[in-house]
Amino acid sequence: MTDLTSKLWGSLPIPALILDEDDRIADVNPSAELFLNASRKTLVGHPVWDKVLVDAPLERVFDRVRTGQAPLFVNTVDVGTGTRKPVVCDLQIAPLTDRADHVLLLLESRELAGRIDRALSSKTAAKSAIGMAEMLAHEIKNPLAGITGAAQLISMSAKGEDLELTDLIVAETRRILKLLEQVEDFGNLRPPQKKPVNIHDVLDRARKSAMVGFAAHMKIEDEYDPSLPPADADPDQLQQVFLNLLKNAAEAGKQGGTIRIRTFYETSLKVRRADGSGGTVPLQVEVIDDGPGIRPEIAADIFEPFVSGRENGTGLGLALVSKIISDHDGLISLESVPGRTVFRISLPIVPPHLRPDGD
Repeated sequence: MTDLTSKLWGSLPIPALILDEDDRIADVNPSAELFLNASRKTLVGHPVWDKVLVDAPLERVFDRVRTGQAPLFVNTVDVGTGTRKPVVCDLQIAPLTDRADHVLLLLESRELAGRIDRALSSKTAAKSAIGMAEMLAHEIKNPLAGITGAAQLISMSAKGEDLELTDLIVAETRRILKLLEQVEDFGNLRPPQKKPVNIHDVLDRARKSAMVGFAAHMKIEDEYDPSLPPADADPDQLQQVFLNLLKNAAEAGKQGGTIRIRTFYETSLKVRRADGSGGTVPLQVEVIDDGPGIRPEIAADIFEPFVSGRENGTGLGLALVSKIISDHDGLISLESVPGRTVFRISLPIVPPHLRPDGD
């Protein structure tokens, strides 16, 4: 490969494999190594069917590509490795111009593509909300304070129904002011101060706060992977994230319901940043509740500001969560059906040479 071709091959975010005339792996890019959870050295030279399990008869597809020298597409097939559960992928098979008997196989995970699209969409929406926060703070808070003061003065001499009305005015203006303060806080969120973080310490603090407060009516279980490396994150902002997710789960759950916190490691997830750089987000945290689920008509927009599944919800909690995770170069996704809602967060880890213990 030329230097340019080598750089393009190394930066390609989609898992890619080059197969020789016998369907043996001739080369893989770094994304394929992550997807298959195996190094290039252990993959090259082996039959592709020993390393990639595809729920589709592709031998004839490869033959057609080699014979016709034209690309073919196979959509929505399960792809596994034998060591991980299958994921739904769209496959692209194309001939190589310099080697007619070799083919290029691209594995595009639908789950990862969808999660990245939602994360980018949520980040754009968050930026819009920041501008709205500034407008609301300056244009609405001062008049509302005046209305509250006037209503309180009137209530001093009011009686009966008039007093009830002034009390209502005061209560509602205070509620709106509280909402504006939340919006203002959303807009003033500082950049994360990242350092090595034990994710389980942060989760335990959030869990204890939840159990003595808003989640006292529920049971919280944990399923931790004790071998997880430290996350590269701001611990205070992560605690805010987990508190918001636990509160969301507690408000959706019923008396005696269960919230489950699960952590695990997955090497196949990778994000591309706006500046063209990239990185893996292998540290996974799931907050799972057994509530009624999120309505399908709002599920796709649940991370956007002012979208809420509750009648009196502000729609800022999950938008704030999404913004914090996006600022950490992570991903957040949602899976929800009645009886099971899963918010999944994917975070980068601290490189081994920068960890306090050197591991």
